[in-house]
Amino acid sequence: MDPELLEGKETISNGMKAEIKRCSMAVQKALEGKNVAVVCSGDAGIYGMAGLVFDILKERKLLEDVKVKVIPGIPALAAAASLLGAPLMHDFAVISLSDLMTPWEDIKARVEAASKADFVIVLYNPKSKKRNWQLKEALNIIRNYRTGETPVGIVRNAARKDESVCITTISEVNLSEVDMMSIIIAGNSKTWAYQNNMVTPRGYVEKYGVD
Repeated sequence: MDPELLEGKETISNGMKAEIKRCSMAVQKALEGKNVAVVCSGDAGIYGMAGLVFDILKERKLLEDVKVKVIPGIPALAAAASLLGAPLMHDFAVISLSDLMTPWEDIKARVEAASKADFVIVLYNPKSKKRNWQLKEALNIIRNYRTGETPVGIVRNAARKDESVCITTISEVNLSEVDMMSIIIAGNSKTWAYQNNMVTPRGYVEKYGVD
């Protein structure tokens, strides 16, 4: 963030697992009559803080007292997709592999359903130091419904410093290259890859042909 935007303003920051504290402090500052911005990466409404702010206001019966405006951002899936080419041109499902607040059995069921329905699958929070086995299991589920040559894109630090982009196949994903800063996009049965591009056809050529 541009340091000039913060001049003369109170700033409060914290790390992971302190989201409730941060949003609660923001609500309290708003109740004190201050204009407050809760900043998070990507889009605040996609695995971000917007929903938590609303939850806190609902639980404390403050929905009518605090006005909230959600400002759209560029979600990690869109940033990652742009670096891969056009992998999200058709229907896709977005699934977080973090089981901190969602039971793993529920996550597995969602991966299975999306795989069976032939969605392109976007995986958030694929792997951390302590949570290092879920990605392998998720990819195994997807492989049950896709060929081993199905394209998979791995983007780390999309639109940030140390950005990296890799297009591989579902049978050759290098798990050691994946961490919490990575987004994984597994193609569907129609997705193709060539050199540095990964594309999921929308169906225009099949229906209308090419002049």
